Amino acid sequence: MSKISLIFLLGIFSMSLFAQQTLVKGSVKDALSFEPVEGVTITIEETDLYLLTDANGEFLFNKNVPLGEQILRISKTGYISKRFPIVVNEGKTVNITDMTLDRDASDAGDLFVITLSDDELNDDTSGADNISGLLASSLDVFQRTAAFEFSSSFFRVRGLDSKNGSILINGIEMNKVYNGRPQWSNWGGLNDVLRNQELTSGLTPSNYNFGGVLGTTNINVRASEARPGSRITYSSSNRSYTNRIMGTYISGLLKNNWAYMVSVGRRWGNEGYQDATSYSSNSFFTSVEKKINDKHSLNLTAIYTPNRRGKSSPNTQEIYDLKDIKYNEYWGWQDGEKRNSRIKEVNEPIIMLNHYWELNNKMKLNTNVGYQFGKLGNSRLDYNGTDLIDGFPQGGGANPSPTYYQKLPSYAERNFPDDLGNAYKALKAFENDGQIDWNAMYRANIGNGKNAIYALYEDRVDDRQITVNSILTEEINDNIILNAGINYKSLKSENFAQVIDLLGASTYLDIDGFATTIDEAQNDLLNPNRIVGEGDKFKYHYNIFANELSAYAQAQFSYKKIDFYVSGSVKNTTYQREGIYQNGGFPDSSLDKGNELIFTGYGAKSGFTYKLTGKHVFDFNAGYILRAPSIQNTFSNSRENHNIVPNVSEENITSVDASYVFRSPIVKAKLTGYYTKISDASEISFFFADGIGGDNTAFVQEILQGIDKKHFGAELGIEAQVTPTIKLKGAAAVGQFTYDNNPNLFLSTEPDDEAIAAGFVDGFKDFGQSKLKGYKLASGPQSAYSVGFEYRDPDYWWFGATANFFANTYVDVSPLTRSTNFNTDFDGNVFNDYDEDLARELLKQERFDDYMSVNLIGGKSWKIGKYYVGFFASINNLLDEIYKTGGFEQGRNANYRELRDDKALDTPVFGSKYWYGRGTTYFLNLNVRF
Repeated sequence: MSKISLIFLLGIFSMSLFAQQTLVKGSVKDALSFEPVEGVTITIEETDLYLLTDANGEFLFNKNVPLGEQILRISKTGYISKRFPIVVNEGKTVNITDMTLDRDASDAGDLFVITLSDDELNDDTSGADNISGLLASSLDVFQRTAAFEFSSSFFRVRGLDSKNGSILINGIEMNKVYNGRPQWSNWGGLNDVLRNQELTSGLTPSNYNFGGVLGTTNINVRASEARPGSRITYSSSNRSYTNRIMGTYISGLLKNNWAYMVSVGRRWGNEGYQDATSYSSNSFFTSVEKKINDKHSLNLTAIYTPNRRGKSSPNTQEIYDLKDIKYNEYWGWQDGEKRNSRIKEVNEPIIMLNHYWELNNKMKLNTNVGYQFGKLGNSRLDYNGTDLIDGFPQGGGANPSPTYYQKLPSYAERNFPDDLGNAYKALKAFENDGQIDWNAMYRANIGNGKNAIYALYEDRVDDRQITVNSILTEEINDNIILNAGINYKSLKSENFAQVIDLLGASTYLDIDGFATTIDEAQNDLLNPNRIVGEGDKFKYHYNIFANELSAYAQAQFSYKKIDFYVSGSVKNTTYQREGIYQNGGFPDSSLDKGNELIFTGYGAKSGFTYKLTGKHVFDFNAGYILRAPSIQNTFSNSRENHNIVPNVSEENITSVDASYVFRSPIVKAKLTGYYTKISDASEISFFFADGIGGDNTAFVQEILQGIDKKHFGAELGIEAQVTPTIKLKGAAAVGQFTYDNNPNLFLSTEPDDEAIAAGFVDGFKDFGQSKLKGYKLASGPQSAYSVGFEYRDPDYWWFGATANFFANTYVDVSPLTRSTNFNTDFDGNVFNDYDEDLARELLKQERFDDYMSVNLIGGKSWKIGKYYVGFFASINNLLDEIYKTGGFEQGRNANYRELRDDKALDTPVFGSKYWYGRGTTYFLNLNVRF
């Protein structure tokens, strides 16, 4: 009894001590979504006491808490810091629950995304598809640096393009089935209503889908969850557009349980940084939500952002030397105005209906239906217009491109070395003009008096896609969350060419002017020798049908010291081509429906986070993904036939990463190492090649199959709040991205006499392996570094500067010149003058010069009555550094002799083509909120 009494008394004594303990506790939530915010630094000022909020946004001080009047400071990168006065009494508890943090509207990230998504990410070149705009919503210092500082150099995170990440709007995936990449312009110019984003990076789990190795971003456009208010914004820039204006109104949840958002915008400019890159875009958005009751809510969203922009060309170094880095070959003067022949037009509205169902306080079901339709067009000039003479097509015009190789000084120097007057004339003609001659094409068409010789047409893609999915989230208990989803996607993609402008003529003969027989010349044997006019379809016409059915399940576990997850997915994908035209070159494999292709993919990933202390955190993730090839890399030449890539199969992706995170009130740092292996990939390219099978020439489809790629490296991000107003920051990305095998190379072309002479059988030839192992991938700079600072004044103005260093950028090599075709003569033997040492030098991959760019940013905000006024400005590449961001070897020199003779010149005729970074550019932004 005495022992029991002693235990009882000790228990009472300990309870009394706990009851008398001095505590400060509370929680922090996002002011917009009212969701808990993890990782907020809670500091008691003028002490060394600090904590980080947990996954529930909660914190607790229970040791050495100072008494009396104190200041509690809450801060997190990307939010506006707040200070709360509190009074701490001995033995009492100070409880401040549901403190809110507002997103920092003056933060560079919030404003920089304006140009990131509209500009670099919206380019067609593979070098420009470099980084996920989703990174702008990340609060990780490395990812912010990659998005805001590295993007203008076409840097790719871990050397991977955006098809390895998923972009969702209200739970509906926006990545295109054609190439796996998001079409950024489908929601461009709507920044004010796209701010509410949930990001997961890498393989870490998402609550919305399985994701890829670059993570998932869900853009939440629910009207009831957006911050109420109005905003008017004006921007000016010299990058892609020159002017932008936006207006947005968000009602918040009204008394009748309705909520709505409306946003409109316009972006325009006659010319961006490159010559004649016009820009015209309108943006319309509305989202209406009705909260039916405590369990059910419906949200209807409509997005419409029609846009047109003029493209710019990659060029050889000869062209840049004669002109400058702003030069663009695609335009010429007409009636006193610059007219660009390459216009990209995107007009694809999106409609979404979302149902949110809270089955109980632990379980939620989100069901979504999305429909996207419209058109995507890319215009270009055609100069093969002909007439039928004695039943056979004759005619055609000269290539109108001002950079056509026969018009350049290098061609004259190579072919007329004894008469350099020709080269001088070509030089002066290009320096004095060097643009498309629209008037000459009009004169030729009108003077011909028959069918048009020249025509402007558009490659069109008219997609209709419906997506239906359901996403279930269940909170089993305080430690376990289950996610599961099922998704169905169906696409009909109609593809054709359409005449836009016959340039003074009224008719055009729809045949292939390069064919050797009248039957092969027919683009459609069902309508031979068809005459078309403006607005008519011609050249090719086919449909692609695609269906995807996928499901995923995932469990997330969260405990005091460790968090971990497991996730799995499965996806069935089918493709089928339907030919509307019967192509004369492929009469037996172009019309009606081809075989249905079926791919089965699956994925598995897992990872954990170990919280050693509040300062030291370790994270590890691993995953394996088997995914279907994209439509783009499945059909070898879908415009003309049903043929598919030989031995096409699902791609294999294996990825692991490990991170160390350090967090203190002053310093935040993250170091990550990663390894990603992609196997059995396919790639297709189109070009005109000399030296096929000896001395033959052909327009070919180059099919690279069974590609293995290896990506490994490290990422570091660090920032230090050295004073209340000054923050130092730095980031580094060091990687090595290479081909990891010698993939198989095939060429296909139309089966004419020249193709037969080059060894093609039914328009197809196997070249064996392309010796690519060890060559660097053309994925932007493989090493990038950034150092900088920010100063934020208590009077709401701020300024920052960064210096960014880039290294190890390589040209994209030609697979054909690394195949047996390179050293093999027409008789199948090695060239009798083949020099292995010289060949090795000729095939050495070009590495671009390292470079540095300096960027400045700054801004100020004011409160004038009920109005909040914000101003932001940035200058990129302050020192006007000239640098190459990417490029590719032309496949024209397909064998040793062709390449040797061309590179022997001071200025090669078929040198690599490059993209250059922009010089000094600016961006200004003024907004008013009320």
